[in-house]
Amino acid sequence: MREEDDMNSNAAALVTGGSRGIGAAVAGRLAEDGMDVAITYVSDAGAAARVVAAVEARGRRAVALRADAGDAAEVENAVGETVRRFGRLDVLVNNAGVGAVGPLEAVESAEVDRVLAVNVRGAFLAAQAAAARMREGGRIITIGSCMAQRVPGPGGVLYAMSKAATIGLTKALARELGGRGITANVVHPRPVDTDMNPADGPYAGPQAVMTALGRFGTPAEVADVVAFLAGPGAGWVTGAELAVDGGHAA
Repeated sequence: MREEDDMNSNAAALVTGGSRGIGAAVAGRLAEDGMDVAITYVSDAGAAARVVAAVEARGRRAVALRADAGDAAEVENAVGETVRRFGRLDVLVNNAGVGAVGPLEAVESAEVDRVLAVNVRGAFLAAQAAAARMREGGRIITIGSCMAQRVPGPGGVLYAMSKAATIGLTKALARELGGRGITANVVHPRPVDTDMNPADGPYAGPQAVMTALGRFGTPAEVADVVAFLAGPGAGWVTGAELAVDGGHAA
């Protein structure tokens, strides 16, 4: 048993967008470290149930909560329900997000509203609701994107803008909450092998070439970094950006 297992025992985490990909990997990894885990999902109840089962198989409590990160009331309810189920909230992982790739002139206002509602407003509201319930030692971890640091080509204006906002959110949260012993950090992955961006997909080759390591990352590799930030070893890390991108932004 790792030291973190003892120190994280009875801690509770909420992972938004936790039914697949990076979110699902994070949920499982935090459970391995001894945390009870709530996840949110929007449409795939079956996938969410499988994540719950995986967490429970690790001996921890789990719950799947249907919540759209773009809906303020649902975000607030998910945070409150996590506390009601587990009696506490120690870690928030702001993972829910939507992609948006296309020429600038083709972006419609409805798409702008949806991307900003989920990727920016949703992350802010979840952090706000979680911070109100966290005790000293809490962790807020947001999944950004290396497109917030380096945009490799055209077509990513809306997405890059939304993910760049996670940097400002994180740094401001670190200052806002530091006096209470709560840390805030942002993890920038890219490219990662998920259903939305598979390593064997039609656009995978150019993405892999842009990394220093020449390959896609895995959700588990991102989850390991999130777990570090959520654990006792990262108590002196706050307001930081951690690139988990194989050198994409190097």
